[in-house]
Amino acid sequence: MTTASDRLLRRLEWQVVRRLDGRLQGAYRTLWHGAGTDFTDLRTYTPEDDVRHIDWNVTARLDEPFVRQYTEDREMTAWLVLDRSASMRFGAAGHGKDSVSAELVVALARLLTQGGNRVGAILYDNRAHQVIPPRTGRNQILRLAHELTRPQPAAPPGTTTDLAAMLRLAASTTALRRSLVFVVSDFIGDPGWDRALGMLTHRHEVVAVRIVDPAELDLPDVGLVLVEDAETGEQLLVDSSDPLLRRRLAEQVSAHEEAVTAGMRRAGVRPHRITTDQDLLRALVDLVLQSGRR
Repeated sequence: MTTASDRLLRRLEWQVVRRLDGRLQGAYRTLWHGAGTDFTDLRTYTPEDDVRHIDWNVTARLDEPFVRQYTEDREMTAWLVLDRSASMRFGAAGHGKDSVSAELVVALARLLTQGGNRVGAILYDNRAHQVIPPRTGRNQILRLAHELTRPQPAAPPGTTTDLAAMLRLAASTTALRRSLVFVVSDFIGDPGWDRALGMLTHRHEVVAVRIVDPAELDLPDVGLVLVEDAETGEQLLVDSSDPLLRRRLAEQVSAHEEAVTAGMRRAGVRPHRITTDQDLLRALVDLVLQSGRR
């Protein structure tokens, strides 16, 4: 019997992954390859060594400079950190931020495992989180797809997303090995997440992908409409045709966009934005190519 996770993976392989590989001609294998290094040994420092590899703790203890030796792993470890909070469920059924982010994460996992790379995932909301340890192979992608196609319980109202906690969890979970980390979120939640994101970028190569519904950027002009804060559950009846309301909302959207961009800049991350009405293939092509321009 074909499961929802099987159907999702097969559809993405047919509609996105094969076409993407043809468009890029394997470019992502060069851009996202060999990020991992393993510590192997210590030896005494020589003038030809890179001073960045000096182990200062050992040097101070032995009163002689020592450098750390590493071996580069040709196979990369990648982590997919996915925000599954209440605000990520905004949008039309099947085309909301949760659906688009799930398709993006599964497609990325499929691409990354093609060269034998290990892929793990952290699925997070305020109530609970799930860590899927890094592995390679089709079964790993199916496991991820299975988790993302399972119905989520309704989030309790009145709470906002602690994005900093999600990013601190990602930093602690991935601390042992330098990796490529994708953070997929709408970045709607409590302030202060930029410092935690900076902790992550200090250790890893980080790609931040912001998922946005077009209605969040420009409220549709449809007259009276009941709007709900996806994070807190607060509801309000508004006239979407009111010029004053539209101007105030536009100002709030502009301020939020600037705040997110500034937070990404402080964290040392180049932001990537994907809207839910965007073609996933085109979005992935842009993501891969822009990630390589560093």
